[in-house]
Amino acid sequence: MSFTERMTLIALAMLAPALAGAATTVEDVRLWSENGRTRVVLDLSRPAEHSIFTLRGPDRLVVDLKDSRLAGSLKKLPAGGAIRAIRTGVRSNGQLRVVLDLNHSVRSRSFTAGANKQYGDRLVIDLQQQGNLKTVKRASEEHVAGRDIVVAVDPGHGGHDPGAVGRARTREKDVALAISKLLAERINAQRGMKAVLVRKGDYYVDHRERMEVARRANADLFVSIHADAVEDRRANGSSVYVLSLKGASDEAAKRLAERENASNLVGGVSLADKDAVLASVLLDLSQNAALSASLDVGGEVIGQLAQIGKVHRRKVQQAGFLVLKSPDVPSILVETAYISNPTEEKRLNSRAHQSKLANAILAGVQRYFYANPPPNTMIALNQKRGPAKQVRHVISRGDTLSEIAERYNVSMSELKVENKLSSNRVRIGQTLRIPVYAGSR
Repeated sequence: MSFTERMTLIALAMLAPALAGAATTVEDVRLWSENGRTRVVLDLSRPAEHSIFTLRGPDRLVVDLKDSRLAGSLKKLPAGGAIRAIRTGVRSNGQLRVVLDLNHSVRSRSFTAGANKQYGDRLVIDLQQQGNLKTVKRASEEHVAGRDIVVAVDPGHGGHDPGAVGRARTREKDVALAISKLLAERINAQRGMKAVLVRKGDYYVDHRERMEVARRANADLFVSIHADAVEDRRANGSSVYVLSLKGASDEAAKRLAERENASNLVGGVSLADKDAVLASVLLDLSQNAALSASLDVGGEVIGQLAQIGKVHRRKVQQAGFLVLKSPDVPSILVETAYISNPTEEKRLNSRAHQSKLANAILAGVQRYFYANPPPNTMIALNQKRGPAKQVRHVISRGDTLSEIAERYNVSMSELKVENKLSSNRVRIGQTLRIPVYAGSR
């Protein structure tokens, strides 16, 4: 054996213990469940790359962690909430596979968290039953069956704060109020939906008070209306924002710090009488469920805005806007257009374009809520019991989807969901199924 070969073998022998020690160890598995949401936390000895996918029949969530192993001291893994059992095994490629056997189908989101004063590196997995929007069940809802879905509509700026101002002196606060009023009118015209305007005139409302208005109204969604502005007057298109993870983390820290000195509630559940760990978990569960719903409804809204004009970005953006920081109300901020762009400024002053924007936002909100109706709402109960009778309508020349919806006293979103339509277009000879519910007005 040559000198070089001997040195290579010695180096590999010396390196082997270090390589073995480089594997990540899952040191503990913790689980919490609260009001239809389940959180699983894997405590890790060091960060690990991971992937997650779902399997059906039976329902399972599979987590693969690269170069990882389970601590020998972990003999029994927890179960509860959405999880029937947790199983583990090491694959031939060195990955640790963690299988969560589920009691029902779920939507999942995962994220990694670095070390803090109490815990080391963690992999956090949040599970939410599909179709269940509410982050924490509100006490006021427990005995209210068939209630309306409540949408808080927030016209940005107001009073001493004009917001952005266009070249033609159009003020953002005026445009936002006009569009918000149209949106509120259209929401109130829908069966099973109700709008709450955060401001109804030209006055200023503090940013925190805006989200508290929504929380006091037990809103299912908060929609803030704005118009963007930048130095480059060529910039154009609509955008939709939800809260960033950094913004959510900052808000959680603030609320946890204040929980003992105020009646700090999360969805009607007090944090003041909970220990620090439980309060943190409850707040985290609520925030993540709200953020998940915000991303979903924001995606529907930007999709509808793209049908009426240019969008600045086709994906939902995330930022730390204060009005989006409610821990238990899904919240989106809509930048309707660039008021700094002369062409878009002119459109924003047009009543016809304002109506198009309001209709698009409503359509996105409806698409989300008809797919994910909060429990005990009229829409959820109607879907559960199904149509009282099935009416069919054959499209004739001149028919439009909006006229058909008005004729049968149903919403356009109901018609689109019932008939799997991706747009408002219909063709002559097409047959539509019309849902007519018992007791519908």
